[in-house]
Amino acid sequence: MSFSLYTYLSLGSALLGTLATLTGTVHHYGTLINPSTAEASIDTTNRPAENRFTKTVLSNDLNEPMELAVAPDGRVFFVERHGKFYMYDPVQKKTRLLHDFPVKAVEKYLNGLLGMTIDPNFNQNHYLYFFYTIQDKEQTRQRIARFVITNDNTLDLASEKSIIEFPIDLEVSAHTGGSMAWDTHGNLFISTGDNTVPFESSGFAPIDQREGRLTFDAERSAGNPNDLRGKILRIHVEADGSYTIPEGNLFPKGTERTRPEIYVMGCRNPYRISVDPATSIVYWGEIGPDSGTDGPQGPRGYDEFNQAKKAGNYGWPFFVGDSKPYHQYDFASKVVGTLFDPNAPINNSPNNTGAKQLPPTNKPMVWYPYNKSDEFPELGVGGRCAMGGPVYHYNASLQSKTKIPAYYDKALFMYDWMRNWVFAVRLDDQQNYQYMERFMPTTGDFRRPVDMEIGPDGSFYMLEYGSVYGIDNDDARLVRIDFNPGNRAPVAQITAKDTIGLAPLTVAFGNTSYDYDKSDQLKYQWRFEGNQVASTEARPTHTFRKNGIYKATLTVTDPAGQATTDTLTIKVGNTTPSVAIATTDNSTFFFPSETPLRYSVAVSDKEDKVIDKNKVKVALTFIPKVAGNDSQIGHQQISASYNLGKSLIAGSDCKACHQVAAKSVGPSFTEIAKKYQSDKTATAKLANKIIIGGGGVWGEHAMSAHPQLSREETTEMVKYIFSLGMQPADNHLPQQGSLVLKDHVGSEEQSRYILTATYTDKGSVGGTQPKLALMKSDALVLRTTKVLAGDADEIHEMAKQGRRLGNINNQSYFVLKAIDLKSIDQLTYHYASLDQTATIEVHTDSPTGPVISTANTTATGDRRKFADVTTSIQNPGGKHDLYFVFVKPDGKNLLSLEWVAFQRKDAANTMNAKADGK
Repeated sequence: MSFSLYTYLSLGSALLGTLATLTGTVHHYGTLINPSTAEASIDTTNRPAENRFTKTVLSNDLNEPMELAVAPDGRVFFVERHGKFYMYDPVQKKTRLLHDFPVKAVEKYLNGLLGMTIDPNFNQNHYLYFFYTIQDKEQTRQRIARFVITNDNTLDLASEKSIIEFPIDLEVSAHTGGSMAWDTHGNLFISTGDNTVPFESSGFAPIDQREGRLTFDAERSAGNPNDLRGKILRIHVEADGSYTIPEGNLFPKGTERTRPEIYVMGCRNPYRISVDPATSIVYWGEIGPDSGTDGPQGPRGYDEFNQAKKAGNYGWPFFVGDSKPYHQYDFASKVVGTLFDPNAPINNSPNNTGAKQLPPTNKPMVWYPYNKSDEFPELGVGGRCAMGGPVYHYNASLQSKTKIPAYYDKALFMYDWMRNWVFAVRLDDQQNYQYMERFMPTTGDFRRPVDMEIGPDGSFYMLEYGSVYGIDNDDARLVRIDFNPGNRAPVAQITAKDTIGLAPLTVAFGNTSYDYDKSDQLKYQWRFEGNQVASTEARPTHTFRKNGIYKATLTVTDPAGQATTDTLTIKVGNTTPSVAIATTDNSTFFFPSETPLRYSVAVSDKEDKVIDKNKVKVALTFIPKVAGNDSQIGHQQISASYNLGKSLIAGSDCKACHQVAAKSVGPSFTEIAKKYQSDKTATAKLANKIIIGGGGVWGEHAMSAHPQLSREETTEMVKYIFSLGMQPADNHLPQQGSLVLKDHVGSEEQSRYILTATYTDKGSVGGTQPKLALMKSDALVLRTTKVLAGDADEIHEMAKQGRRLGNINNQSYFVLKAIDLKSIDQLTYHYASLDQTATIEVHTDSPTGPVISTANTTATGDRRKFADVTTSIQNPGGKHDLYFVFVKPDGKNLLSLEWVAFQRKDAANTMNAKADGK
């Protein structure tokens, strides 16, 4: 769940790139990538191996980096939104702050220092250009200004020339553009956003013409040919800082009620643009609106990758995607009018100061919604934030050992801030789209790419914004991507079974190092207790005779002299304590009524002769209605108690706008949990809100729609978030006792109790520094006796259908792992079957293991009519994996199973009564 970044970035795209399905796809950083027919047919014979590309961090821990430019001598200039202008020096390999612009960059409005570029004749004139926000006399403007940088890397502030300025509505924290690029004729292209509030249009076109709603009408900006917002401008900057208008812009100079600077109109937020240096064709990513579904006002939202071979109108706010038209819409009466005409769009808004008759629209090159795109399925699903360019041209004569190879010659590289991918787009000789292929899909580790350029060395330079929006990210950085056409360094990898123990500690070191170039002549150098090489064997054994913490290192060198090093920590002077929770009651389930839990915690430690009871922490936590694959939770897996919801969020882009405890552009998860802790309807409401979008609860930022998610997935995500607000009921329980479990009464479905025990020992013997204290934990996780079929740990030849399992055939089965049947006498199945009978057998530890229960089901007459069947079950003792096997020779689509209840006979009637009233 995440609030859309309708800010200067206008990441007004869905911020949740999470799992639409859980099988049959490959997950890369919050995005599902499904191979398309086009990519599947690509000839990859000459595709360079991905491990030949290396990514080097040049400057780390940045704060909202925006745009970069690489000088001919290799210096990298880049800016941060709050005003800082930096230079990375490739000789000294250091980053220097050159100037801090006093820009208008307050958090509420999210403008600031938005972009920069260098002059095409930089070697001669030393010109730098900056796009930044200024405010004076209560007027806020975007300014593009030129500066001179001196030979000693000083920005000459007195040299500033304001090239072009235009006013903006500061109260709108959305859609700024800010990118700049040059064509082969020395013309400067400038991208500007539509500067329009997107939050009250239900994710459709913001064309609110009501009085007093000026900033809610993009017809006044992007759809206005007399306004510079929502455009890509093209001007020619003269030596004195003035500019002229090149031939071929959209509106010839002198055309009434138009601006001649406009090259492209109809843009929502062309946040990153690029110009092909060979063809002067303009490329950009267009960040689209938020509706996840088509509606009365028009089509759902799409992001676009656009290509302008000549000046044109690209449709916003009247069209989106491949020129899909919106309806004219009266925001006061809610009356839906006719569709806008892409061949002859007319802007009748009273807020339009320009010509009403607009040029016909142009379709984008690529367009994609939140859901899987029919036209471009390889782009996956989830959040959207399209960024465009650059086009790479291979130079065979360039003397560079790191340049991107000829395989990518003439490829357009496009990327997405939300989905963390980069694609190489292939064009034909007429520059028309052919296909695309993923670039560095497994090793890229892109951290929200926000700008990408080609350096004079033929390497890629990229700014990565970092994981979380709106804060100073530790992983915000400047990186360089190089290609290695020759020998690759080997990969050093150490393994060891015993890394903690008492002196003398003998460790047998393993070695899984390898060489990409398949050399079998690797050399090994091991260092165990200092800088001296202690062994050159592949798998040595070493004895550590003194207590301490050691860094064992392995350096692997190939025949060409390339080397890498791996490190493993060895802790000598202590052993890990033993902590175990035991119970004489059932260790898997708690029961519907108030029941006691008798437990004891055993702690031992080889070095601590006396266990300090104050260091044994025992706590009980009740987590209401948190579902997931919790049946897998064992004594060592307490962190999995909210596995499914947590993994869905971890695999999504929720963290772009939310953190667990700290505030970002959206509230923290713990804030959300506390706000809704007493609202019994909150789970369903928020699960639905994630899918359809909405706003107005936490401020001005709206949450985008996420139609690619199922209701089951969003429900699990909300449950995980709510669990973060739960605190242990008692953190000072004794090591042995009896607890009455009663918090679940009345709401036991899918709840959990977690009893945890932790002990931290006294540390290493002999007084070593640092003192080597070790901790060990154990957990006992108790789940409700009614287990949803959809929460099965494994399924075989059947389909998960939310809470239920369906498409069940003969020999289909599901598995519940590590089940204790102590005190369990019978099972009740809640199922529906149109016209089939079947047998459900419960086997232990395999689908052909001993049978401990058999139930016969009959037809219920309707797939939606559920009935219960109860049968006995034998307790084999201990914990076992239970295999529920469905049997009917040649049977197909036997039944749909919603839940199975593990019951004591004296509680069966209570459970069945609850089931009838569910």
